[in-house]
Amino acid sequence: MVDKSMLSFILRGKNRITILKTISKEEVVSAQIEDETKMYKSHVSRTLKELRKKKLIKCVNPKDRYFKFYKITALGKNVLEKILKIKNYKKPPKSI
Repeated sequence: MVDKSMLSFILRGKNRITILKTISKEEVVSAQIEDETKMYKSHVSRTLKELRKKKLIKCVNPKDRYFKFYKITALGKNVLEKILKIKNYKKPPKSI
């Protein structure tokens, strides 16, 4: 079960959703995220830190100083799945 406050946290930041999607495909380094998403390095760095703190992603090689690989956790997959369902929800048209 995914906590509603966690969903709210992710939905409040489009960078969080974008980076979670990117990491869900494969293990990546921050430079790959920057290239793929066209985000600034500082935005990627800050968002990765936030996602790690919430345990949605993890660093595979934390002792490496230059190329840290990130991958999504099971919790991150659950949250992303829920987020994508919410984002893809279409409201029915209003009747006149």
